[in-house]
This record gives sequence, C-alpha cells and structure tokens, in this order.
Amino acid sequence: MNKEKVLVVGGSSGMGLSLARSLLADGSAVVIAGRSPDRLARARAALADVGDVHTVAADITREDDVIRLFGECGHLDHIVSTAADIEGAYELLPDLALAAARKVFDSKFFGPLLLAKHGTSRLAAHGSMTFTSGIAAYRPAPRGSVVAGVNGALASLAYALAVELAPIRVNVVSPGWVDTPIWQHVAGAEAPARLDAMAQKLPVGRIGRPDDIADGIRFLMRNGYATGSVLHLDGGHRLV
Repeated sequence: MNKEKVLVVGGSSGMGLSLARSLLADGSAVVIAGRSPDRLARARAALADVGDVHTVAADITREDDVIRLFGECGHLDHIVSTAADIEGAYELLPDLALAAARKVFDSKFFGPLLLAKHGTSRLAAHGSMTFTSGIAAYRPAPRGSVVAGVNGALASLAYALAVELAPIRVNVVSPGWVDTPIWQHVAGAEAPARLDAMAQKLPVGRIGRPDDIADGIRFLMRNGYATGSVLHLDGGHRLV
C-alpha cells in the first residue's frame, strides 16, 4: 500500500515542524515547503531522527513558485499550510504600513488560494486541504486589525472551497496563543511576559504548544466527515 503523502507549507518551524514530525512518526511521506533554504535544511536535520523529509524552497505568494512546487511534489493526499508573514503587521492604524498588511494577506490568504488553485489536481479524491487562521478573528485586540481580518477571510475561503472542490475536503484550524517563534514579531522582548499573563486567564491554565495544533490538523486531515469546518484550539480563549 502506498504511503500517505502530505505537503506542509510552513513546515520548517513552529506548528508546521511539529506536524511534520508527527506525520513522519506515523509513517507518512512528508514534503516541507518554505521560502528559506537554510531553514529548510535545519528542519530536515531536526527531523532526521524520525524520518527523511523532502524539502522544496518555494514562496506560495508567487504563482510560478506554486506551480513549480506541485511539479516537484507529484501526487498528494493532503495539503496543509501554516505559513504566515506577519512582520510589521501588529501596529495601530496610524503606524500601519500598507505593504506589511499586504504581506499578511499574501501569505495567509492568497497563498492558500494559490495552493488550492494549483494543488487540487494533485490531490486524491479522498484528500484534504487544511489552512491555519487564529484567535485574532474572534477575539480581536488593538494593533491586530489586519491579522483579525485575514483570519476571518480565510475561514470564509475554506467554506467556499469546500463546496467548489468537493469531494476534496477543506478545513481551517484556528489556534489560540501558541508558543512559537512568530511571537517575536507580535511582542518582541515582551513575548514571555505576555504569554505567561494569558496562560493565567485561560481555562486550561497554559499556553498552547505546537503539538496541540499538530494534533488538530491531523484530525481534520483524516476525518472524512470534516469539511468546511473551523476547529478552534485556543484553550478556551474565546470564552474569557
């Protein structure tokens, strides 16, 4: 029987890297895509103890890169994107640069759109796509208007793609605050203190870990009755 084959865009760090590790441990074939060849090389070395991962340097905001990416991937069972370029986006409106806002939408909305456009023909009929939004869409805060907007838009995109691309399933996982490197762009040196403060507010009493989100993505990938869904993994953040 052929191995399950999964493309993880943004798999060189954080939630994507954790997902790649768990998939390799399951015996799946994994392709990681990202913009930085150096980060991809480090991810491949970090995963060497669980399996051999194939890496492709590609920028999903560029359509020619996406076409090339799928040319290298071949047949796939699942496509996952955890990619997000939010550098410069967490600003109050007077200080927000439009270029930074556009980068967020390019990576978190138009990137997944291009993955769907060019990846559908590579997917098995039982296959799936899973994208990553976030708590900002449901609990927005000052400085977070752009990220809130793109996360909400991504959920709506998934609803529409689930209808248009059926029987391929399209879902979104919406993490809460998760301890990943992306927090350096959100809060800089204040990140540890802000994460600790949020942990004390959450019903679960802790901040999320990349493995928490990876587990949710695997569920959405493999549950054949899940499509057009948003899976909230936020420790109860929407309730407080």
